Amino acid sequence: MAVRQQDPAAEFTSYATRSLEATHDALAAHYYDMRLSLVGPAEDLSTSLSVLDLGSLTVGEVGFGTEIRTGFAAPGAYHVAVPVSGCFSVQQGRGDVVFATTGNAVFFDPAQYIRIDTWSPHCRALTVKIDKRALHQTLEALLDRPLSRPPDFGPSIDVTSGPGRSWAQLATWSLFEPATSLGLLRRPLIRGRVEQILLEGLLLAADHPYRQDLEVPAPPMRPAAVKRVMDVIQERPAETYDAARLARIAQVSLRTLQEGFRRHVGMSPMAYLYDVRLQRAHDQLRVSAPEATTVSDVAHRWGFVHLGRFAGRYRERFGEPPSHTLRGA
Repeated sequence: MAVRQQDPAAEFTSYATRSLEATHDALAAHYYDMRLSLVGPAEDLSTSLSVLDLGSLTVGEVGFGTEIRTGFAAPGAYHVAVPVSGCFSVQQGRGDVVFATTGNAVFFDPAQYIRIDTWSPHCRALTVKIDKRALHQTLEALLDRPLSRPPDFGPSIDVTSGPGRSWAQLATWSLFEPATSLGLLRRPLIRGRVEQILLEGLLLAADHPYRQDLEVPAPPMRPAAVKRVMDVIQERPAETYDAARLARIAQVSLRTLQEGFRRHVGMSPMAYLYDVRLQRAHDQLRVSAPEATTVSDVAHRWGFVHLGRFAGRYRERFGEPPSHTLRGA
């Protein structure tokens, strides 16, 4: 039987149980449907789990009191875990085994099957699930341009110093702040800002191909008219647009808008729109089950009426037909 405590105002929940089934149910409710098996003595199982819902992030700390083994997959998420004590190992698909220690966080993508092993009996870990689309959109906002392809993240983050340590400390603070009476995280405005800082901070702490771009000084601010159109396209890319409507949104002439995009974005407004749509279609195809959707469904959802043109643009942008991306998911 699990003892569960919940604070709806702070989106905070905690569990304590000696049941393997209750442990599975608690993890499935907030993280993943895991295959849990006991390696250590069953009588030592003493699960404690604290979880904070921060919208696009789930921040938690978990310990089992005994050695366990587990496996799971979840295409729509990234995950970062760092032991507060003890250690464990992670293997992504058929990749190399990576060890998580108190100084080394592991970053993995559950689009591949994840195997967690050698979870030491006294291991407790800070464990953060991150919505993949939210992290991609945050990266696009920081770069101020669409992603040419989703980032491939390195398997480890140093949490002994620098951005990695700051990020882990902020995640830990956010998890235990709900215990503060009338604390800041009870205010939606602050929760939203902490969520955004954790997303942006992770992109500065983890290794990925765009990391160097984030380190350079920000480019000069784009004109308000250009930014206004870019924001609308990012928020509602599937809507029907033409050049005239985009000019009305920008509140400038079509010629002025086109020149602004050429100088400050490097492409026309309509080319930018198609680029954003292609990226959203690519993200959806990567996480969709082939038996549940089709390339045509995804193309139409993101505003592509002509399937042949969509497939051609998609292959040019991502180096493979959209059907290959879907089958790979």
